[in-house]
Parts: sequence; C-alpha cells; structure tokens
Amino acid sequence: MKTVMIVAGESSGELYGSLLARTLRTLWPEVRLVGMGGERMRDSGVELFSGISSSLGITETFSSIKKLRESFAKASKILREIAPEVVVLIDYPDFNFRIARIAKRQGVKVLYYVSPQVWAWRKRRVKTMGEIADRVAVILPFEEEIYKKAGVPCEFVGHPVMEEIEELEKAKTHEAEHFRSGSGTRAPTISLLPGSRPHELNKLLPVFTDFVEMSSNQFPGARFLVPLAQNIEVDQFKEHISTLEEKGVVFMRGGALKALVSSDMAVIASGTATLQSALLGTPLVVVYRVSPITYFIGKIILDVTHISLVNIIAGKDVVPELIQHEATAKNIMAQSERILYDEKYRESMLSSFREIRELFSGRQPSRRVAEIIGDMAGWGYGKAETVTPDDSKRRNT
Repeated sequence: MKTVMIVAGESSGELYGSLLARTLRTLWPEVRLVGMGGERMRDSGVELFSGISSSLGITETFSSIKKLRESFAKASKILREIAPEVVVLIDYPDFNFRIARIAKRQGVKVLYYVSPQVWAWRKRRVKTMGEIADRVAVILPFEEEIYKKAGVPCEFVGHPVMEEIEELEKAKTHEAEHFRSGSGTRAPTISLLPGSRPHELNKLLPVFTDFVEMSSNQFPGARFLVPLAQNIEVDQFKEHISTLEEKGVVFMRGGALKALVSSDMAVIASGTATLQSALLGTPLVVVYRVSPITYFIGKIILDVTHISLVNIIAGKDVVPELIQHEATAKNIMAQSERILYDEKYRESMLSSFREIRELFSGRQPSRRVAEIIGDMAGWGYGKAETVTPDDSKRRNT
C-alpha cells in the first residue's frame, strides 16, 4: 500500500499538511496517510497518531516537553512499524530533524517541506538539512538559492496560503468584503489575530483589550473580529475572551481569511497570518511579545532586521512592527490611525502588497509537493491530468 507520513507541529504547518493530504488523495485515492497534526489534517484523511505540540522560545518550551516526548515516541514507532515510502516534515525543526534521522536509518525517504528559518539564525542547519533530507521544498522565493548554493536539492514551490486564498477568491466566498468601510472612515472593521500559541494569546489578548477600549473613543462604532486558530484550547483564555466579548468583539473558530478579507485593517501577531493579510490586500500592524529572557536571547542570536514575513520578503519596511515593550494599545492606535486616515501611506502599503503577491500567484504548491512525493516514491505523477507549459517548466526546474 502506498503510504506517506506527514508531520506538522504548528497551526500553519497543519494547514499546509491538510492541503497536501487532500491533493495526495486526489492523485492517489488509495494512499494511506498517517501523521501528526490537527483537525484539518484529520478532515483531509490523515490518520493522526498525535496532535499539534507547538511551542516557541526558551521559557515557553518547558511546559510542552512532556507532550513533545510522547509525540516523538509515537512518530518513531510509526516509522518502524509502518515504514512509509516518504515522510514529509513540515518546518518544526527541533522536532522534525530528529524524526528525519530516524527515517533515514529506517531507509525512509525524507522530503522537508517548509524550511526552518536558516536565513535568520542557526545557519549551519543548511548543512544539516543536506544530511537529513533527500529533497527540500521551500515556500519563500529567496530560500531556494540558499540551499542550492550548499548543494542541497531544493525547489521553490510557492506558498500554500496563496493557494488557499486563490481557492477562496475562486469560490467567491468573500462577499463579506461589504463589511469594509474603506479608509478614512470613523467606523472601521478591524481583525485582531493574537497568534496560535498559548503564550502569544496570554501576552497579546490584554493588549488587544486595551486597544479595543481605546478605540471606543477614536473609532466610534468600530467592529472587531478575532479568528482563533483551531488548535487553541479556548477554556485557557475564557477570562480574556469574555472581557472582549462584553465589548462587542466577535470571536470565531478558524476563518482567518474571511475575517481579514472583511476588514479595513488588521493587528496581527508576527507569523504566517501577516503574509495572508498582505496577499489579501488588508493593511496591517504587526505586534509581538515573548518572555523577557526569550527576547534577550533572540536579540543576540537572530540575524534579521525585520520579524514579519511581509517585510522580510519585500526587503524593506512595508508594515509597522511593534515588538515587546512597543506592542502597546497606544502605539497600535497611532499606527491604525495612519493606516486608516493617511491615504498616501495606505496606498504605498497596498502597492507593496501587490508586488509581493506577484511572487506567489499562479503556483500550485500542494500539487507540486505531491508530485515530488510521487517522484521520490516511484509512483509517477498520479491520476492523469492536463499538463500546462508552466507545469512542465516547474517539473524540469
């Protein structure tokens, strides 16, 4: 039986895993998919042996160690007992690098999908990737050259969030755009995305509460939407959520894209959602807070001038970044007023968004990664479909 193992440890990677699983089942209906992920991967046909075990930083990791160890033991057992033809490891390097080494010892081919941020820190991981992965599929355009220079088989396949966005637009399910009031309004619709990790919500929900309170004076009648990642255990944040709901904030499970496309602007924890907002054309403010020790260590080891994907891809300041002590309601308000009332500034941001979108438009990352898996496993490209010139070009790259 054709078998593929997919390991995703965080919410964004779980989305990519679900899109890939759906594509694999389309090309090879008989394929068995096992892995680590969340509800979206399960709904896409993956037999889960463990749920998402995300963590970040130094102090934030301690509380997750037991869960990580249990997940690792289960993954190792699956590799030994099932022996899939290919294991697909999605980002999550500290966990997945160990899984890759076990897979290699078992003779299982390894496709690393979504590179760890080797361009930001721990650059020696490029060499490690060459040792543990048979092939690498990256989702940011500048990453391909990094690996190719190191002699690691690598391909830029595009970004899965663009795939999801194009699907949303094709289905015309973004009627909610009518909630947008447009720039210059006194009653905007604003999305607040606090991240998908527990420590992110603990740090940012209080800031968002202060911002919502301040907005009652600055933006009378403003609407606020908070889409929460599917893996979040809502009960942990009941007090924060209740306070915000009393102020009229609307919470939803999932639905980040629909919330963003419905909004005049967004305030977003640094992560994949910042790129989603840019690709949808929704202006944003990036915010982030971690523990003081994590921040201190990060300042020492990170080799980046920006933290948001939007600014990193653009190579310049496109969206404002409010980090650590700067992530306050007052500063968010100042940046929000600029976005909503300064038409020149807003249009400059949107123009940069359009340039970024051009880098990702028209690609089919899940399809291409599925084809790579089929090639690695010796299955060919699956069920016959029309091959466009662009498809052929990507296959021969």
